[in-house]
Amino acid sequence: MSRRAPSKRRVTVACGVWLLMATVMTVAVAAAAAEVPDRRPNILFCIADDWGWPDAGAYGDPVVKTPAFDRVAREGVLFENAFVTSPSCTPSRNSILTGQYHWRLGAGANLWSSLAPTHETYPLLVEDAGYHVGHAGKAWGPGDWKALGRTRHPAGEQVHNGFGAFLEKRPSEKPFCFWLGSSDPHRPYDEGSGRKAGIDPSKVRVPSDLPDCETVRSDLADYLFEVQRFDRDIAKALAILDATGEAANTIVVITGDHGMPFPRHKAHLYDSGTHVPLVIRWPAVVKTARRVTDFISLADLAPTFLEAAGLAVPPAMTGRSLLPLLAAEGSGRIDPARDHVLVGRERHTPAQEAPSTVGYPMRAIRTDSHLYIRNFEPDRWPSGAPTGSTRGPVFSDCDDSPTKQVLVERQDDPTIRPFYDLAFAKRPAEELYDLATDPGQLVNVAADPAHAQAKDDLAARLTEALGTTADPRMTGRGDVLESFPYLGPPGVIPAKRNPATEP
Repeated sequence: MSRRAPSKRRVTVACGVWLLMATVMTVAVAAAAAEVPDRRPNILFCIADDWGWPDAGAYGDPVVKTPAFDRVAREGVLFENAFVTSPSCTPSRNSILTGQYHWRLGAGANLWSSLAPTHETYPLLVEDAGYHVGHAGKAWGPGDWKALGRTRHPAGEQVHNGFGAFLEKRPSEKPFCFWLGSSDPHRPYDEGSGRKAGIDPSKVRVPSDLPDCETVRSDLADYLFEVQRFDRDIAKALAILDATGEAANTIVVITGDHGMPFPRHKAHLYDSGTHVPLVIRWPAVVKTARRVTDFISLADLAPTFLEAAGLAVPPAMTGRSLLPLLAAEGSGRIDPARDHVLVGRERHTPAQEAPSTVGYPMRAIRTDSHLYIRNFEPDRWPSGAPTGSTRGPVFSDCDDSPTKQVLVERQDDPTIRPFYDLAFAKRPAEELYDLATDPGQLVNVAADPAHAQAKDDLAARLTEALGTTADPRMTGRGDVLESFPYLGPPGVIPAKRNPATEP
């Protein structure tokens, strides 16, 4: 029996990737032999704190102004279906750095944790291969990266004066790898800052899982103001990069670490918590103004950077390189196999009733048509206990905010109660959302016989995928992920830090 011939698109993509990698390796070898500047691509990774999809101009948001993000979208690839592996800061960033699902990282699966030195990170791997590496602003964390014996920061040396100062110290012959982190749009916000900046609360888009009232609209405007402030920081970094003359050979990535800090968004597996903006630009390789619908995990970035640098991808990395997508032409679905993404959560904070320090473990699979969620401990509170916890306030897995205050204080108002329950009430072991009729993921149809086949199929796919990736929850060892200490101070939100992008 003859084998089916590969499609023309697959052959073209495969040849493009092969030629790209051959060129990278040839140039690197020649540079080493001739002692000339290394022409492997530079890497500029820019990440916001608590910035969710679709809050950018390039995605059609009617209010927020993000000219830097939109520019990179025009000059590169805009990804429509990019997801974090976990909607919580530390595990999300651990996944980006290690190229692995967070449930494989021991203590690193939790917020305010640590990361064992056995888990290799892409910045240190490229540094060992000759790159000039550093970070500014919020990179790894929060947590204590030294607690398990690590001697080098997972994102490379911290640079206190920003991207310009980092480039000034770079040896002229070395490519660079820089992590530019922001604390925007993480809370707290200056109440009314959005309106003062010219954002009209009456025009903001109110998500379907939040009540449409003046307080919520103003809170959303304050959030969007900080998104715009992050975008201005990126614009400064791009201007610095342009001044170097190396923009064509620099991979620029702009994204966020999870959804916005509002009830039922951050720390939850609905799209509002896991779906994030993502653009990638590499003028030497990537065609401009493309919109790709393939499902992307931010864990895919580490193997992408390593392959672009001509390095082997460690077998432990579960992410898949994006080079085939970047080297391809056209928009839409490039790789038919990228038809789903996996997301999950372990402990965000110790938010259950005192003295418990456990979290709310869950996993999910997201496809074009459905979101299926498995809640491993449905007797626990998904947003924290309503009576307070070891960490402090009620529902402490949800950041305190004017929006949260509306839900809690007006929970007996029949117009507010549905939103309160969506954010804070206990949930069944299984959730299923039909995205064709319910894009906001408000109506759980897991118990509906009409959706039984879809639920069973997705449950089986999720179980198989989690087993393949050695998720402890699939082998009866899930408690191990909750045994690691919470290293954050109770009831304290970290102070915001500026990324200091000025030269």
